[in-house]
Amino acid sequence: MLEATRAALVELGWSKLTMSDVANRAGVAKTTLYRRWPSKSELVVDAVAVLFDELVLPDSDCLMADVEGVVLQFGELLERPETKTALMALVAESTRDEALRRRIRTSIVERQKRLVLRGRERAQDRGELPRDQDARSAARTVDLIFDVLAGAVVHRALVSGEPVDEDWAHAFTALLLGGLVAMTASQQ
Repeated sequence: MLEATRAALVELGWSKLTMSDVANRAGVAKTTLYRRWPSKSELVVDAVAVLFDELVLPDSDCLMADVEGVVLQFGELLERPETKTALMALVAESTRDEALRRRIRTSIVERQKRLVLRGRERAQDRGELPRDQDARSAARTVDLIFDVLAGAVVHRALVSGEPVDEDWAHAFTALLLGGLVAMTASQQ
């Protein structure tokens, strides 16, 4: 059903997508869909969320390489028509629908923060990052890292339409890890 949702979304777009289209493509009754997903929005969020679950944290024993690996995977995921179409549609719809925004946050964003959490823990265990002072500041830091990373990659791939290639991923990761002052100084 989720695969049928993604296929229908790519072919029809958000505005023309209906639960009937998805049910027909999946070979199930419409009532089967409505039992699990009361709305098109919720169905599409779940269809997109499973795509994001394909992202894995590389374990290269180096924070920079791990971040670059996730950035490149994320960029590749956003190049897929089903991800691009669905994500853009969901973001647009969520500007008018607070419940949808919360569902996106729970089903996609919070689930993907696992990569940031695991990556930070590994880097801390290797001594590449300092340990957190307290749980509250750690949570704020994870939120900020996720927002910066996801925001930059989504903007690059979906808004600017530019590739998330190795050169860009490397430059972005250097900026993220080194900070703007260090990055500017190294270019002079």
